[in-house]
Amino acid sequence: MNTSKYFFQTLLVIAVSGLSFVAFKTFLPKKLFTESKLDSKNVVVDSLLLEAIAEDEGAVVEDSMAKTIIDYKVVNGIQFPPETFEEYTGNQYLVTFFEKLFQLETKKEGNVRIAYFGDSMTDGDLIVKDFRTYLQEKFGGQGVGFVNITSESASSRSSITHEFSGNWKTQSYLKVKRPSNPFGVNGHVFYANDTANVAWVKYKANKVRFASELPRPTLFYGSSKNKEGKIKYVVGTDTISKKLTPNGLVNTMVLSEENLKSIKVNFKKADSIPIYGFNFDDGKGVHVDNFSNRGNSGLPIGSFDIATMRAFHAKLDYDLIVLQYGANVLNYGSLNYNWYEKRMEKVVAHLKECFPGVAILIVSTADKSTKYDLEMKTDSAVVPLNTAQKRYAIKSESSFVNLYTLMGGDGSMIQWVEQEPAKANKDYTHFNHRGAKEAANFIFSQLNQGYESYKVLRKKRKKPVAPVKKDSVIINKDSVYEE
Repeated sequence: MNTSKYFFQTLLVIAVSGLSFVAFKTFLPKKLFTESKLDSKNVVVDSLLLEAIAEDEGAVVEDSMAKTIIDYKVVNGIQFPPETFEEYTGNQYLVTFFEKLFQLETKKEGNVRIAYFGDSMTDGDLIVKDFRTYLQEKFGGQGVGFVNITSESASSRSSITHEFSGNWKTQSYLKVKRPSNPFGVNGHVFYANDTANVAWVKYKANKVRFASELPRPTLFYGSSKNKEGKIKYVVGTDTISKKLTPNGLVNTMVLSEENLKSIKVNFKKADSIPIYGFNFDDGKGVHVDNFSNRGNSGLPIGSFDIATMRAFHAKLDYDLIVLQYGANVLNYGSLNYNWYEKRMEKVVAHLKECFPGVAILIVSTADKSTKYDLEMKTDSAVVPLNTAQKRYAIKSESSFVNLYTLMGGDGSMIQWVEQEPAKANKDYTHFNHRGAKEAANFIFSQLNQGYESYKVLRKKRKKPVAPVKKDSVIINKDSVYEE
């Protein structure tokens, strides 16, 4: 065999390939992999986002707020100092929330509940789990809060073990514009397709701080003409059967007043009854519900039915709503997010109708890196989106956590991925458990600093603070034990 001949042929091929790459490099795309379309099987493109882009195509973002000084009105005798656009936190808009924390901390009265809406950044209870732990460590509280019937991220959730049968029918506000029944506060409605086999769901507490048991398991379900549905479950040595009474927009059924380690619930003849999920909390301290949906831009929240959400609010009594979106809005090849700013401002206004008097906190997009000319850099869309999020936070009188800045700003995601130990995944977008804990600490720390400032201002105030509203108490009025 003439090995020297093959060697020189191979060398020639490599040399020609190298020269061809250099010659055609200028004609290659800036990004090696286009992100104009989402290609992950786990990402759902909500049509609302595409409609919003089409409506506002070509519009130019005004920069009129960049030098704005935000002054605040006095609320209950409290007035935070003015803020610049650059360092905006909007703590003034958390006054009612801070007062509830104050009553909880000083008088041990009432409880505080937070609804945390997010995308894949909070999937599997990432960020929210640690955020919940930090709050419960300071203010008390046990339990993971509201949990869906089924979840695509159930296997990756470490704060609770969650299993379910495969015969549940699910409608999500990411995929269905006109559901058979209104979506629940989690953006989902579930139906037990139990004609052939029993539909079931099982929850088991894990060895997690403040969530090592399932306090007071409570089923949430909706209205239906079906009066034959029932559930069956075991507590200790007792097998309990209860009939569902779906008379109200939102109905609750307490399955046990005691804390359980696990519970499996079977549903029978309940196929047309909208089922929303289970809640696990001890009614004391702080509780945080994780309502994450992969692929969500935040816009589908605008489809919530107001009456149904008010019915949920009457049961759960929220004090703060957190919105953390952005990862799915960065991928549309635009640096103009005027359309997103305007749509999310409407979403926040809609939330305020659904949950009157509840404070809103906007958490910005995190840093994300993309490959440009073979080099990883902060995606060029991150800063424009971050600015749009701050603008709609200010316009909608919401508070704001700038997660991008707190991470370290430009290039920070690269550092989080490449440092040892790493704090983010190789997709240069999502945190791992270590990074999620640090992100949760950023959010908690800013809230806590605002709360400590509130206490100083409260002490100096002249006008007495208005009485805090009394927490609503979930009372089981609709469960019927079968004899």
